[in-house]
Amino acid sequence: MGSCWSARVKAESPFHSVSASGANSRYTGSGNDLSGSSSLVSAASVPLTPRSEGEILQSSNLKSFTFNEVRAATRNFRPDSVLGEGGFGSVFKGWIDEHAFTAARPGTGMVIAVKRLNPDGFQGHREWLAEVNYLGQLYHPNLVKLIGYCLEEEHRLLVYEFMPRGSLEHHLFRRGSYFQPLSWNLRMKVALGAAKGLAFLHSEAAKVIYRDFKTSNVLLDSNYNAKLSDFGLAKDGPTGDKSHVSTRVMGTYGYAAPEYMQTGHLTPKSDVYSFGVVLLEMLSGRRAVDKNRPNGEHNLVEWARPHLNSKRRIFRVLDTRLEGQYSLNGAQKAALLALQCLSSEAKYRPSMDQVVQTLEELQDTRDTTSRRSPQTSRNGNHQNASAQRSRRKSLQEGANARAAYPRPSASPHHT
Repeated sequence: MGSCWSARVKAESPFHSVSASGANSRYTGSGNDLSGSSSLVSAASVPLTPRSEGEILQSSNLKSFTFNEVRAATRNFRPDSVLGEGGFGSVFKGWIDEHAFTAARPGTGMVIAVKRLNPDGFQGHREWLAEVNYLGQLYHPNLVKLIGYCLEEEHRLLVYEFMPRGSLEHHLFRRGSYFQPLSWNLRMKVALGAAKGLAFLHSEAAKVIYRDFKTSNVLLDSNYNAKLSDFGLAKDGPTGDKSHVSTRVMGTYGYAAPEYMQTGHLTPKSDVYSFGVVLLEMLSGRRAVDKNRPNGEHNLVEWARPHLNSKRRIFRVLDTRLEGQYSLNGAQKAALLALQCLSSEAKYRPSMDQVVQTLEELQDTRDTTSRRSPQTSRNGNHQNASAQRSRRKSLQEGANARAAYPRPSASPHHT
């Protein structure tokens, strides 16, 4: 791994820039970008200028698609194949042959997700290039797989593995009678997978700061395995005796660490803070920022922090839709982990390796499920059967619905 990274370009250099990401689209089920959780785009967005494949780091595992190949795979970018839309442009569903990577008939071969850069959008070549260069070199079970790209005249496209369950954001915040909320065990499974992805990025093998960790960038496969997507904001971590990387403040409001917002100093602990925000969203079922909430509850971290270390007040934070699926001990441990990640001082936050260890311990003990009384268990049998039937119906209907991909991100904060 080290050899391929020795040649990796530095972020925001004059030639190879990886400053901001546009390789994102919006979940069709999440509607408008609520309550300030969106990114704000400034005039500093990169210009869309013709570039060459010489900027792309060599990776034998990435295929260079022609525009006609991608167009054929998506049936000429038909409107009914749109998975989502965002600041980058539109995301389309397509099919290619598993071996030749040529266009295949719908329903055959390998399913792909194709992100097509909108020339009139906020994000441009730099964001596209960042996605190619980072995901073209990084390989891990908890990172989304980039299959290839298309760079032809004004066309900029990215071809990914298809993630059938869409983003974590969609599962946490969608509402409706057809949708069952994520169970406690699934939330802990997703949290562990996402944590492993971040821990890998921070490892000696990669030394990357993700910089835009949020629920919309955590995609789920058919088995709810979590994979991180959208690497346009990623930065090479500090090297040598340096303690941080200095950069423009970019990302999504509500997720960025306070010291990064104030100084522009970026460290791996900045990602840990963002993980704490997402873990808190998973525990509460609330968005990081939601102006539709009552006064005093707009900012999730500020509202929840006083309750996270209290056995009596923790229930004010926990998602009522979980209906006691968790044990009190397990919920307290998860809440305490979120609180540690959200420490206002970076030095008091755990490393992502420590976060993974804590979540693995939660998985390995009986703390992940509730200990019900015999009567509760008897009463719950019928409810569980009913819930299972409802869930099967939901999954079947969900399979027929349009898949969804994350909303736009990676625009500069206004400071």
